[in-house]
Amino acid sequence: MSDLFDVFRLDGRAAVVTGAASGIGRAIADVLAAAGARVVLGDLDGAGAQAAAREIAARGGAAVGQRVDVAVRAEQEALVAIALREWGRLDVMANVAGVPSDGPLAELSEAEVDRVLAIHVKGTLFGCQAAVRAMAGRGGSIINVASAAIDLAVPNYGLYALTKAAITMMSQTLATEVGSQGIRVNVLAPGATLTNFTQRHLKDADGNIIPERLEAFLAAMRARSPLGLVGEPIDQAWLALYLASDASRFCTGQIWRANGGQTIPR
Repeated sequence: MSDLFDVFRLDGRAAVVTGAASGIGRAIADVLAAAGARVVLGDLDGAGAQAAAREIAARGGAAVGQRVDVAVRAEQEALVAIALREWGRLDVMANVAGVPSDGPLAELSEAEVDRVLAIHVKGTLFGCQAAVRAMAGRGGSIINVASAAIDLAVPNYGLYALTKAAITMMSQTLATEVGSQGIRVNVLAPGATLTNFTQRHLKDADGNIIPERLEAFLAAMRARSPLGLVGEPIDQAWLALYLASDASRFCTGQIWRANGGQTIPR
């Protein structure tokens, strides 16, 4: 090894990242590209994914943005097919796309249950299936995103939490099934991270952030962390780079928690 950090380089490799128009997905796509990967950015917000891809290209990277509904298997397969068509391979699949869901379990509508299950559970499964087929014979790294909600029961977040718990078991089971093919499967379980996703309760009717609510949210999140910090998307992206790279070659079927210690039992 000529340089200690060579093991983190992704030169010549190809990655697909869903939920890549903003937040954690966008940060992961940016970091993987900075490490040398060629990246397909998928998002329901196709224009946002294309804009993020153009920014990567402007920095000298290789990226393609594409609209995708992760709950539709054919669209997931088409997203992976872009990497195969453009670069002839897939080495990293980051299934990041997700949606919030609030409300007591006893009051959830069937439509809301179906919506969140489709995006989180079916969406992650379909992304994994497409990735396994593309990685066959070569190996690779699949990174699925759960949440700190799998570790801490919080009122009104039950549906979100149970679907993220399903992603965790799905990932660990898949790791046992595809390890012999050189495919690693790991889970990110982010703690509170300041993104558009988490800011939905902090806005007024016009979509503007209410400063007092933002400060109260930040104070509450800092209080949960022994470090006194609130997470940023880059915190998850750095961990994703580790899991995408050869530095984590002996790691599979694990839950990785960059959460500032928010879920430590106490």
